[in-house]
Amino acid sequence: MLIPRQKTPDLKLETLNHGTFDLASESSERGTVICFYRGLHCPICANYLKEFEKLVPAFAERGVTSIAISSDGKERTVDMAERVGAKELRFGYGLDLAKAREWGLYISTGRGKTSIGIEEPKLFSEPGLFLITPEQSLYYGSVQTMPFVRPHFSELVAALDFAIDRNYPARGEYTGAV
Repeated sequence: MLIPRQKTPDLKLETLNHGTFDLASESSERGTVICFYRGLHCPICANYLKEFEKLVPAFAERGVTSIAISSDGKERTVDMAERVGAKELRFGYGLDLAKAREWGLYISTGRGKTSIGIEEPKLFSEPGLFLITPEQSLYYGSVQTMPFVRPHFSELVAALDFAIDRNYPARGEYTGAV
């Protein structure tokens, strides 16, 4: 389990148009939003990433970089970026599922074609949304077992405004006896 205010696992993978993404060398004033998505087969992911695409500039205005990542290969990631109409959002591909597990993501088995007629991979990770500080510690995290009911990016932007204004610390860091 990832713990707020603690270093996250390393994360390094190729992107479609921005070279290699390496969280350890990511430079931003306030951090990086990482959206792990299920893959091209997921119509809910496509709609979710369209919302993310629209708000990448809002995150950037607040000193936060953005990336969407899945275990899909390059070809399927290109297709997803096209479906999303991505112009601002970076897309990383080829997430190793062992690395997905390090990040606390749930892994699902493929069940054939989805409602949009695209075959699910044999194995893939379920969604996760994280805000990682420039020091590579966890500030915010949400992981899901299903593709439904995800955090809204607009709410994360508003939460950033609140946190910046009040110098609000990451919460959930206590690991002692209860």
